[in-house]
Amino acid sequence: MDGQTAELPVGQPVGELEEVVRFHGAMPTGVTVSHQGRIFVNFPKWGDDVQFTVAEIRNGEPVAYPDERINRTDPDDLAGTLVSVQSVVVDPSDRLWILDTGSPLFAPTEYGGPKLVCVDLISNQVVKTILFPQDVALPTTYLNDVRFDLRRGTEGIAYITDSSNKGPNGIVMTDLATGQSWRHLHDHPSTKAEELNDFVPVVEGRPVNRKPDGSVGAALAMGSDGIAIGADGTRLYYCPLASRRLYSVATDALADRSLDDDAVSATVVFEGDKGGASDGLESDAAGYLYATNYEHNAVLRRPADQPGAWETVAQDPRLLWPDTLSIARDGCLYVTANQLHRQADYRQGEDQRVKPYVLFRIRIGAEPVLLRGK
Repeated sequence: MDGQTAELPVGQPVGELEEVVRFHGAMPTGVTVSHQGRIFVNFPKWGDDVQFTVAEIRNGEPVAYPDERINRTDPDDLAGTLVSVQSVVVDPSDRLWILDTGSPLFAPTEYGGPKLVCVDLISNQVVKTILFPQDVALPTTYLNDVRFDLRRGTEGIAYITDSSNKGPNGIVMTDLATGQSWRHLHDHPSTKAEELNDFVPVVEGRPVNRKPDGSVGAALAMGSDGIAIGADGTRLYYCPLASRRLYSVATDALADRSLDDDAVSATVVFEGDKGGASDGLESDAAGYLYATNYEHNAVLRRPADQPGAWETVAQDPRLLWPDTLSIARDGCLYVTANQLHRQADYRQGEDQRVKPYVLFRIRIGAEPVLLRGK
């Protein structure tokens, strides 16, 4: 040894993250971008001071959308006001759909709370509200994310994940014309979180959800969460939050209300390990699937027909819990980073989040999946 200190190698970020918005208030989860480039986000009521649960980004700041009134929860009018929104998605016809969990702080749902609300982006008015009956949105249900195929039926169908950590998981379908909804893969193993002692994610070099006595808490034990629809609409991809596994199911089976769960289950395919646990999934028109990787501060992708062929789109220490993904018509992939793993539930009662939270985008040159009728 000559006493000289060699410079140690340092990992370099992969991909180029562009900051779009910084959030200094409540933590965001969902993001979506209209065909005209308008950006919408949402803030679920998980304990932060949420002034409005849905917002449009205007001049770099979130503004209540579609207005302040609907964002003020009315206990006497749950159906007509927003309760706690987990996801916002612009559909192939450039309408904004708001997925309301009806479950602030993961509380039991009441009829009128869990709903799907459509906003016309020209008039900025609510044009449709679909309420879920209590045998579809159960008291334990936590509606998480949604994808659309407007070619089915007269107006299309929505596919929604139920990621509950307190009851059965599954996939919820809604006929957008009639408002009728139903469940499939109810409590199916592919929709469920892995056993708590078998799955302990590691983020920022430390186990998430591990208590001082070595046991594992239940706060992260959420099932079917991320969701993406294949470019041709034949397969729906989904993953539990508390798992590193990816699954798909035939959309023909999900759309058929007459099938029992055994018949639907027969179409489920295990798509392999994603190399890390994911919160959000997305797909593009060229057939790629995208997955956040919250254990490695990354976003990955693979061709839909090549399980295991994951490649890194972006990896950056600023991607502190990449949550929701959205591909826009500007060729960018949008992703929220909200430090979810630093919440008090996962840090032995101490909130260790450091504001701001950030919405990033990555230029990938891809087009969104737009399954719409002629």
